[in-house]
Amino acid sequence: MRRFEKHPMILIVVGIIGISLSSIFVKYAQAPSVVTAAYRLFWTVLLMSPVVLLSDERRSELLRTDRRTVWLCIVSGIFLALHFTIWFESLNHTSVASSTTIVCTEVIWVALGWRLFLKGRLSGKACLAIAVTLAGSVMIAFSDSAGGGNHLYGDILALLAAMAVAVYTLIGRIARATTSTTIYTYLVYLACAVTLLLMTFMQGCSLIGYGPSGIVVGLLLAVFSTILGHSIFSWCLKFLSPTFVSASKLCEPAAAAVFAAFLFHEIPKPLQVLGGIVIIGGVIFYSRVESGDSR
Repeated sequence: MRRFEKHPMILIVVGIIGISLSSIFVKYAQAPSVVTAAYRLFWTVLLMSPVVLLSDERRSELLRTDRRTVWLCIVSGIFLALHFTIWFESLNHTSVASSTTIVCTEVIWVALGWRLFLKGRLSGKACLAIAVTLAGSVMIAFSDSAGGGNHLYGDILALLAAMAVAVYTLIGRIARATTSTTIYTYLVYLACAVTLLLMTFMQGCSLIGYGPSGIVVGLLLAVFSTILGHSIFSWCLKFLSPTFVSASKLCEPAAAAVFAAFLFHEIPKPLQVLGGIVIIGGVIFYSRVESGDSR
């Protein structure tokens, strides 16, 4: 582990590959979106439980968690469940490139939520970055709508998924003030898993009957996309700046698009590529603005 501490860029690359594989794994899932998401969270909770419950320190912190934080984690988990379900469904209707790029607008919706609900401030440059990013989303939507099919519907779902995960992020900013990353994520993932289980039953779906692919895809998502993806980025915050870590995540659409081109022959259209560049440019610009405002 000390080698990684000296060379955290190694883990950044691993994290990028991990999150980029998420959309690819979902494409192979045979189960409904909500069931695939449920499998992912069940595996994640199962893999995290020994780390939390077998440690005296973490178990003690878990039992000391106050009621307010628990409720925040529950609400956060509900929105994370909505994010996974809506985004997975998006991938059934639009391309990997379009869906992953639009989901990257999360940071913009976090900024708007920060301003509207948490009384944060947005500078003129931040507003410009938001406008540029939304313009990129419109370009992708226009390109997909011209191609026929349900691509535009998939793009809208990806946008809703970005909004849902933004709420999850905003709540996390509040809850993380009083609890560690491990306990916070464990409680959120647990609440998310329960929510997905309830959503599965409410939609009249079964957790079985889809062959081994659903279970295997869920395990791959938990290991690569959650533990070797998002969790690694959280760990890298100890050694690299938040701006750099956030910007590195923007490699996901490009890496996912390359995987999709080889595996599914999804070749992005010129307007899709241009829209993606505009979105990523807007997010990078906003990240720099935010970094400058925090100094």
